[in-house]
Amino acid sequence: MVVQQYRDGGGARAARALAVAGVIAVTAGCVGAGGGSGGGDGGGGSHASGQRAVAAERPLDTLDRAADVLAEAGGAEARTSMETAAGGTRVTIRGRGTYDFRTQTGRLKVVLPTDAAGADDHRPITELLAPGALYMKNRGAGVPDDKWVRIDTTTLKDGNLLTGGVTDPMAAAELLRDAGDVTYVGKSELAGVRVHHYRGVADLNRAARAASPQSRGALSAAAKGFSRDAVPFDAYLDDEGRLRKVRHRFTFATEGQEATEVTVVSTLLLYGFGAPVTVTLPDEGDIYTGEIRQG
Repeated sequence: MVVQQYRDGGGARAARALAVAGVIAVTAGCVGAGGGSGGGDGGGGSHASGQRAVAAERPLDTLDRAADVLAEAGGAEARTSMETAAGGTRVTIRGRGTYDFRTQTGRLKVVLPTDAAGADDHRPITELLAPGALYMKNRGAGVPDDKWVRIDTTTLKDGNLLTGGVTDPMAAAELLRDAGDVTYVGKSELAGVRVHHYRGVADLNRAARAASPQSRGALSAAAKGFSRDAVPFDAYLDDEGRLRKVRHRFTFATEGQEATEVTVVSTLLLYGFGAPVTVTLPDEGDIYTGEIRQG
């Protein structure tokens, strides 16, 4: 068991300290359960009036505005999944909660697959998302139950696109900005809502430059940390231009003697637009600054 010292802004140390909560640790050899993402209800479906002619616009224009449209919509319910393969076994980390796109804050419960934290009965990890920061409770690994761990996401090599086991919903939308090879696939239905399917390739550097100031720091860190800037995606928007589902395929390089490239598929589902979102960030005295064990 390795003991590492954690301090806010610890960069690479912070990324390693959080590995159990993210796909990077799962990829290293934890065995989990497979499966896909839940659908969610179609809350806040399309309105008869005021609809944007999404399919009629140029695909790139539509995706460029996706994050802005979500900010106008305000709060939403979210389901997430992060999936990869470890030793031939498909491993999935799931999350569920609410997110406010105006303030870029959210609260999610993240469930690790069986044995991903070394025990079958590991409690869900509570995560609070805020611009430039990730807070985690029930982190385990020596962190007291009543304490939070705070991470500066601008110091993480992946900008917290993967490390927390959840891709920040606003970052997922911001990644669609200035994408390349975008095509309109066609119409389909998602949880009873008509959606327009787009396919393309996000570029981490271009997305970081085009992102809102609150997201730019984390995305810039990701642009430097990933082994590939290109991130293929499938995005589904409703008639009003609201992102309902997006699936990104990230590629990163593992470290060590047997370094290799690993693909992680991160899926975000959004529904229940207009849902109230309350996020209270922990007080300084509730944040843990001691040692975090990592095995």
